[in-house]
Amino acid sequence: MKQKVTIAAVGDILMWREQIATAHIHGTNQYSFADMFAPVAPILQGADLTIGNLETTFSGSTQPYQIGSAREGYPRFNCPDALAADLKKVGFDVLTTVNNHCLDGGTNGLFRTLDILDQHQIDHTGTYRNQQDASTYLIKEVNGIRIGILAYTYGTNKQQIPPNSPWVVNLLIQEKILQDISLLRPLVDLLIVCLHFGLEFRYIPTKRQRLLAQSILDQGADVILGAHPHVLQPVVTPKIKTPDGQIRRTVVAYSLGNFTSERMLNFETSLCGAILRLTVEKDEQEQTEITHISVVPTYSHRFFSGGRVRYRVIPMRPALLSPDKFLTLNQRKKLRLLFGHSRRTIGPRFI
Repeated sequence: MKQKVTIAAVGDILMWREQIATAHIHGTNQYSFADMFAPVAPILQGADLTIGNLETTFSGSTQPYQIGSAREGYPRFNCPDALAADLKKVGFDVLTTVNNHCLDGGTNGLFRTLDILDQHQIDHTGTYRNQQDASTYLIKEVNGIRIGILAYTYGTNKQQIPPNSPWVVNLLIQEKILQDISLLRPLVDLLIVCLHFGLEFRYIPTKRQRLLAQSILDQGADVILGAHPHVLQPVVTPKIKTPDGQIRRTVVAYSLGNFTSERMLNFETSLCGAILRLTVEKDEQEQTEITHISVVPTYSHRFFSGGRVRYRVIPMRPALLSPDKFLTLNQRKKLRLLFGHSRRTIGPRFI
């Protein structure tokens, strides 16, 4: 009898100042982000394993929740701890913590972020408290299928990695990635590599992205999850020939866009993201394959309710097909255009 696991993955989980302000519970010092994710919670909770990229920190309330802005190039992010609890409630099992903002609160903020995720039983990878953690690979066994997850970033903006502890952040160094894959591959049935790479607001991957992805697939990875461009890029399914002559199906999502965000600069497409859904099966001969791929385009919707600005992540297609009192006529027209853009960018056969 075949074993089966379903996986959901999203791109950047961003929390700008206004988003955080809308989550504040009036008259208290508490926050709730649950409503922000409610429209997509059934999709995330319906998967056996849900993965996202946490592009903020839990550096504590003594640090501002946002320093600087997108126009200044290097904003620094921090978020109330309540976000971790709500991400767990809506279905996230694993968060990659390595990206260009992981040191926005310094090393103390990085360590505290991992502590908060541990408190809420969310697994994480890509940043580490010590060298032993950095040399321990994340393996999730779900429904009898062992899934390995690696994560790397191209850099950390202007925040310096401590020279005496370079293992704090997994930098995107091709030789190290290929070595990690060679060590982890024999231990798992499915290998996922998460890459924070590419150019911001570019809808097609660079040559460098494509070459790196190919080398990672050739080394033995099954799935590549890309983030950082803040807009969607294509999802492709290269077929790789194994040393024994077999053909295996792989998946590369060059960028899953922003799962949640305010509009960045003048790019409406920075409000677009996607939930990648995979079905993976393992047979009696211990052979594992990806048997189904689909994508749910999403939109980070800013709206008014109860006299307040609010945000929510909505799946685009259902929002267009059914009445929604929070979508104005102009927003519906804009969403229709963005849905068409998402289909063309991702690849319509997956949607």
